[in-house]
Amino acid sequence: MDRLRRCLAAVVVLLGAAAGCGNTDRAAPPARGEIVSTTPLMSLPPEQTATLLADGGIRTPVRNGVDAFRLEYRTITPQGEPTTASGLVVLPRTDARRLRVISYEHGTMTLKSDAPSVDTRNLSERLRTVAFAAAGYAATAPDYLGLGNGPGTHPYTHAASETSASADLLRAADSLAAQQRRELDPEVLVTGFSQGGHAAMALGKALHAGTIPGFGVAALAPVSGPYDLQHVQAPAALDGRVVPGAAVLFLSYWLTSMNRIHQLYDDPAEAFQQPYADKVEELFDGFHNEITIVTSLATTPAQLLTPRFLQLATEPTGAVAAAIAESDGTCDWKPRVPVRLYASHGDRAVPYPNAEHCLQALGSDNATLRDLGEVDHAGSARTALPEILDWFQHQFPPS
Repeated sequence: MDRLRRCLAAVVVLLGAAAGCGNTDRAAPPARGEIVSTTPLMSLPPEQTATLLADGGIRTPVRNGVDAFRLEYRTITPQGEPTTASGLVVLPRTDARRLRVISYEHGTMTLKSDAPSVDTRNLSERLRTVAFAAAGYAATAPDYLGLGNGPGTHPYTHAASETSASADLLRAADSLAAQQRRELDPEVLVTGFSQGGHAAMALGKALHAGTIPGFGVAALAPVSGPYDLQHVQAPAALDGRVVPGAAVLFLSYWLTSMNRIHQLYDDPAEAFQQPYADKVEELFDGFHNEITIVTSLATTPAQLLTPRFLQLATEPTGAVAAAIAESDGTCDWKPRVPVRLYASHGDRAVPYPNAEHCLQALGSDNATLRDLGEVDHAGSARTALPEILDWFQHQFPPS
C-alpha cells in the first residue's frame, strides 16, 4: 500500500509535467512542498534534549537526541496562487531509516515571531514538537500562512489554508528526510491544540479522503479546537461563555482575516465601531502581540462590533455565511481510523460543546471524546498532549 501511494503520487507529478510539454513558452508552476531553504536550528544529544524540555516545563521520557530545522517551502494562498511558508521539522537521532510522522498544529498566535520555526522567546510550541521527536518520531509543525517567515498576513482559522500549508510541509519534510537517506511513513499521526485542533481536524479529514497524494492518516488527536464556529464558538463569544478578552481577539482576528478572502465588508467601519474601526486591521499585521491587540480594542464584543455584525455573528448570511461554511465542516466525515477528541469543561476560550458537536458530526465508533475536567484552555494542552504521546507510542510506535 505504501509503495502504491508513492507510485500514484509520482504519476500525478509526471502527468502534471506532461500536461505542460506542448507549450514550451510557459514555465511549469513551482512544485508544492518544494524546499526553498533549510536552516538548522538545533542538534542535541539525549541529555541536552531532556534538559531543554524540562526547562520548558515538558517532562516526558526522552528516547533519543534531535535535529531541528526550519524549512521554507512552496505552497499556495487561499486563492490558489503560489506563495511560500515556513515550518519546523524535527528529526530523531536514531538509526531508524523509516520514520513515523507526527504533524503538530499550533494554537492561536498573532505575532509572526511566535511561530514554531522562528520562536526564540517562549518556545512552547517548538518544544511540544521537539518532545514528539525525542520519543523517536519525525515531527512537523507548520507555521501556517503569514506566520513565521511566510509573507503577508495570516488567514486565521481558515481550514483550507491550514490544510494546504500542513500538507505541503509534509512534502517538504519528506524531501528533507530523503536528503538524509531516510523516509517517512506515509500514514501520519495528527494532533494540535486550540486553532491547531481545528487545523488538525481539517488535515486529518483531507488525509483520510486521499486528497494529499503520498500521505494518509493513521490516527487523529485534536485538543480544544473551535470546530463549530456558527453554532458554538461565535454565539459563545457573544453570550459570555468565552471570556471577553478572548472573545474580542477571536472575533476581530477572524473578521479581518476572512475579509481578505471573502470581502465581508468594504470599510472596517461597517463591521467595527469607532474608534476601533480605524486601527483594527493594522493590529493584525503580524507584528502586534495578543496583549497589545486586546488592550487596543473594546473590552467586550458588544462594544467592538456594529449592530449589523453582531447579528451576523449569530445569524450569518451572504459572505459571512460563506466564510463560516469554509471554516466549519472539518468534522463532517466518517473516520475509519481512531480519532480521539480532547476538551475541557473549564475552557473559557473554546467551549466544550465544540468537541461535542464534532463528535456527533463524525458519527463513528472510531471517534471518542475525552473530558479533561475543569482545567482551563491552556491546561487542556498540558493535560492532553502527554496522554496523546503515550497513546501514539503504544499503538503507533515510532519505528
